[in-house]
Formats: sequence, C-alpha cells, structure tokens
Amino acid sequence: MARSRAREQMVAGTADLLGRRGLRATSVRELAKHSGAPLGSTYHHFPGGKTQMAVEAVQFADAMITRTLTAELAASDPVAGLRSFIDLWRKIVVDSEFRAGCPVLAVSVEEPDDDDSPLRAAASAFTQWIELLADAMRAHGANAIEAERLATLIVASVEGTVAICRAQRSTIALDLTADALEGAVRSAIR
Repeated sequence: MARSRAREQMVAGTADLLGRRGLRATSVRELAKHSGAPLGSTYHHFPGGKTQMAVEAVQFADAMITRTLTAELAASDPVAGLRSFIDLWRKIVVDSEFRAGCPVLAVSVEEPDDDDSPLRAAASAFTQWIELLADAMRAHGANAIEAERLATLIVASVEGTVAICRAQRSTIALDLTADALEGAVRSAIR
C-alpha cells in the first residue's frame, strides 16, 4: 500500500520534532501540529499513537542517513562517507539554528515505556550505520576488528558532537571531530 504524502509529512515532522524535543516531551497533538496535520488524521494514519509515530520517525531518519552513506561510500571511499555523514548533521543543526539533533539519539537516551519498539528501531539504525561504515573500511583495506571499532567510534562521536554543537550553538566541535575521525579512517585503510 502506497503511503500518502500527508502521512509521509507527518513522519518527517515527527522525526524533526523528536530531534528537537525528544520523545517524552512531545505529545501526539504537538506532533500533528508540527507536521501541519489534523489531529484526527494522525490517529487515522497511526493507530499505534505516539509509539508508532516514533518508530516510523526513527526509521525515516535511518533511511535518510543510510541512503546518504550508501551513495557516498559506493561513489568514493570511507573518508568521503565520513564527510557526508558529518555534512548531513552540520546541515541539520545549522538549518535548524542549532535546535534540531538526531531523532535516533533522542529516542535512545530516554527511558522506554512498556513498549520499547522505538528503542529497538534506534538500535537497528545505529547498527545499520556502523555496518555500512565498517564494510566500507574493510573493502578499502582495514582489518575487520579495527573497522568495527572505528565505525562504532564514528557513529558515537558524531552523535555526541551534534549534541555539543546544539549546546554551544557552533559547528566547531563537529569540525574538530571530523578532522580527528578522518585521520583515524585514513590510518585504518592504508
């Protein structure tokens, strides 16, 4: 079944608002308002309520990042993939005037309700990004253990650095992290 444009806008809006405020600080009413949807249509498209919206928003963010990483890693090398990952987050924080971060991280740092499906979706997203980066580094000569360690470091560092950028209202930390990670990737793939 094809997704409606209105539904897709609700998912994108949910991802944006979760990245700004987190899951617990956001109601279904606020999610509907932020995405410009009537509250009734929100419940129509998401009978599972806020939990379903959060899962789909995390999956939306995962798909966006995965597409970016996959395209860049296929066209170039792990350093270019790293740079595209960082540039994506730089654009998000700058375009939002340092108000938005990663909805995947936002869901990850909150205590799950009885239904931990948003947390499982976040774990899946992080795993996907780590695997993409590690596979690319292995394909360019890094040993398997080092590739896995470095890919995990990249994802953890960039996610944490986005939070620092939001707090400091600056991308300096992202630039410094990018330089350090790029050096580590270059060493690993030599």
